Amino acid sequence: MDMRVVILCGGESSERDVSLASGRSVARALLDRRHEVTLVDPAAAAPVLAGPLQPGDAVEEFTVGKEPPSLSDRHQRRQRMHAALTGGPVLDQLRGAELVFLAFHGGWGEDGHVQALLEMAGVRFTGAGSAACAAAWHKGRAQAVMGAAGVPVVERVLWRPAAGEVPSEVRRLLAGGPVVVKPVADGSSVSVHRVDSPAQLAQVAAEVRPDGNELMAEPYLPGREFTVGVVGDQALPVVEIELTTPVFDYTAKYQPGAVSEVCPAQVPTDFASRLQELSLRAHQALGFGEDAYSRTDFRCDADGEPMCIEVNALPGLTATSLLPLAATGAGWTYPDLIQRVMDLSTR
Repeated sequence: MDMRVVILCGGESSERDVSLASGRSVARALLDRRHEVTLVDPAAAAPVLAGPLQPGDAVEEFTVGKEPPSLSDRHQRRQRMHAALTGGPVLDQLRGAELVFLAFHGGWGEDGHVQALLEMAGVRFTGAGSAACAAAWHKGRAQAVMGAAGVPVVERVLWRPAAGEVPSEVRRLLAGGPVVVKPVADGSSVSVHRVDSPAQLAQVAAEVRPDGNELMAEPYLPGREFTVGVVGDQALPVVEIELTTPVFDYTAKYQPGAVSEVCPAQVPTDFASRLQELSLRAHQALGFGEDAYSRTDFRCDADGEPMCIEVNALPGLTATSLLPLAATGAGWTYPDLIQRVMDLSTR
């Protein structure tokens, strides 16, 4: 056996189920590479899900549902998560591991909270550090940083429905055509809406008002959609997401066959190279170093010009996720990808 690895997955976010599936996929890959693995969900009442597992042990499957899990118990999960990562047997396990593999998505697992706690505890982990995760997580601030670095982004308006009526800037965007409204800090396209009318806008606002979450409105881009993974300093082949729905939402992302994903994308070489260069630029502008990985999403406007939608600090690692598909396009197996992510953190 090579290393003792603890995989952190699950958590308290709307992407909890995706994370649990990613964690199990990562566990199988690490066992394939002869690592010892312990699977931990620090938000669960019984945090150790499996392990220590030895090479040859089986890992049960986890199926992602069509809808994200309820957040009704989010406060309790966050309490458990904070307690587990700041003291007691879970923190002892993390400190005793040679590496912690972060398979979280969304919430505290991707916005920098967990990374900051692990940094303070002196625990080595995979992926970007707390500062880069925080920079990428807030879509409004991230797009401002990327725009300043020369990465093309669309106009955006931040909006907190709980503060009152729809701002005039949002109404102005909608007067020019359809808009996309989404949480300014969330992942897996949870609660993403295409809005075509003021009535729809009011309905979306009413749905989120009880939580007081900040939203971002931006013009709807009618063109093709692409994504590019970056591992260390290498941009992977471009993936095209061929949609049958207006937006690439949660259901489309995690149900096999819901969309067509093509890698490498059938685009001119210079266009693919441009997307890869922009992905590397976005990766670096947000503070991701050569020890981190990310996935940058693009959508084209009516003229075919690509606009950066967001950068994902901890992209999905399930069997149907986009980063593993891009890795396959580069000639890597899934265990190759997971090992490379580990190697970035152990240089």
